[in-house]
Order: sequence, then structure tokens, then C-alpha cells
Amino acid sequence: MCLAVPAKVIAIKDALGRVELSGVIRDVSLMLLPEAKVGDFVLVHAGFAMQIVDERSAEETNALLAEMNGAPRTVL
Repeated sequence: MCLAVPAKVIAIKDALGRVELSGVIRDVSLMLLPEAKVGDFVLVHAGFAMQIVDERSAEETNALLAEMNGAPRTVL
């Protein structure tokens, strides 16, 4: 099973994007999403941004992931 996590694009330089998720910042390849721009939320898997997602979906997914790690339920 593979898991992609949503992260917010905070900077772009050439085909590399800098993304943030829960305070963690990583560089990812944007080669598969040349249309991505700063402020977009993207699904990241194995160092590659795979798909642009809307902010609400990203927040729901991140809340569910946090819940799996013991956080209180926030998604209805």
C-alpha cells in the first residue's frame, strides 16, 4: 500500500518545490506538476508531488492522519 500526504507549496525553484506539512519542510520534485504554484496543496509520495488538491481535502486528510496518531477527532 502506498500513501501520499498533502502538503502546501511554499516556494518553487525550477522543477523543485519546497512544501510544508505540520511544521516540517521538505523539497519535492514538481516535474509531474509543472502547473503547481506557491500556495497550492499537493499530494506528495516518495519525494514527488503527484496531484494538486483543494485546501479543504488537504486539511481533512491531515486531520485524519493526526487522529490515527492519537489526536482528538476533528473531522465529522
